Amino acid sequence: MRARSSKKNKINVVTLGCSKNLYDSEILISQLKANNKNVVHEENGNIVVINTCGFIDNAKQESIDTILHYSELKKKGKIDRLYVTGCLSERYKDDLIKEIPDVDHFFGTSDLPHLLKYLRADYKKELLGERFLSTPKNYAYLKISEGCNRKCSFCAIPLMRGKHMSRPIDEIIQEAKQMASQGIKELILIAQELTYYGIDIYKERALSKLLKKLCRVEGIEWIRLHYAYPSGFPDEIIDIIKSEKKICNYLDIPLQHISDKILKSMRRGAGKNKINNLITKIRKKIPGIALRTTLIVGYPGEKIEDFEELCEWVKQTKFDRLGCFTYSHEENTHAYSLEDDVSDEDKKLRQNTIMKIQSEISSSLNKEKIGKIIKCIIDRFEDGYYIGRSEFDSPDVDNNVMIKSQSGHLRIGEFYNVKVNDSTEYDLIAEIV
Repeated sequence: MRARSSKKNKINVVTLGCSKNLYDSEILISQLKANNKNVVHEENGNIVVINTCGFIDNAKQESIDTILHYSELKKKGKIDRLYVTGCLSERYKDDLIKEIPDVDHFFGTSDLPHLLKYLRADYKKELLGERFLSTPKNYAYLKISEGCNRKCSFCAIPLMRGKHMSRPIDEIIQEAKQMASQGIKELILIAQELTYYGIDIYKERALSKLLKKLCRVEGIEWIRLHYAYPSGFPDEIIDIIKSEKKICNYLDIPLQHISDKILKSMRRGAGKNKINNLITKIRKKIPGIALRTTLIVGYPGEKIEDFEELCEWVKQTKFDRLGCFTYSHEENTHAYSLEDDVSDEDKKLRQNTIMKIQSEISSSLNKEKIGKIIKCIIDRFEDGYYIGRSEFDSPDVDNNVMIKSQSGHLRIGEFYNVKVNDSTEYDLIAEIV
């Protein structure tokens, strides 16, 4: 019989995956704290809750490895209880129960009240708008909807997160006010599809209405938009980004590819001309806006000519920010019926090629900023530098503004005007004006 830990119960919430998972973990932690539980985020604890990701192969493997790691710690008596929740658990619960029996219980993405019961806590509805914040004190993610109604051939998100469900505007505004009262200055809006917001509960696209109300929340200075779907993109979003000073000149639009053949197979609902027209319209109406996108290479049937078309388009379009994934063959998606005919070696080679093109674009765009004065917010101090971001950069995925400590003492979470003196591929080197 294994030894049992003698520690007083401490719940450690471990988060894997995207910002939407982080948001869910913050909600869980706030509920536990309201029940007077001793709970921490990614620190030591004798009770462990792993919030997993099941999006693509690498993410799934990381989740499985993490579960196995804590399962071994449980066998050795270093932790007492182990629970698993999140996307991987939602999608593969039956398989995980068979393969990793040392886990005390598995929960899906919508099982928060059930999970709390296992942790001897009650779900408190009155906590609406309140949550534990694990991000630096100046920014926070704000989830405005859950799930997705799109039928993209490669994506398993609807299998794990269900259909699109918008949160009421009043509820979101209440949460934004609560975060502002905690010192948050930047809200990063997240959803599986941002521009679909409101159709289910208001019978119309209501993102612009939500944004106008968020812009009136005192204390919030930046509002950043992530994950806007290109098909059915509402023009009023372009207008409100342009007219509202609090909304960053930044937009994340995952486009995935540019070959009409691949886009049709992906079931994206927008072809090359439609995508290019949208990009042109946005840049014409908002000169200087930073556009971020993500691409997928190695999709079934992607021939070398499709990839070359993608490369040439990336060179011509010159996205300010770009990420690239290799295709992951996901069970129960439409694309799973297609032959996964691009080798892993070629997928990786294509990914590296795209990112090399983008690094050269980013380097050139950054050089153009040398000598200019920009506004940035300070996220942290690290290795002799204050690390900040401009309105054109989202945390963790985009460029940093590096300011030497000799510039004087700077306050984390405050805005400063800085002069750009130098640049690298993905960073700006600056000093306080």
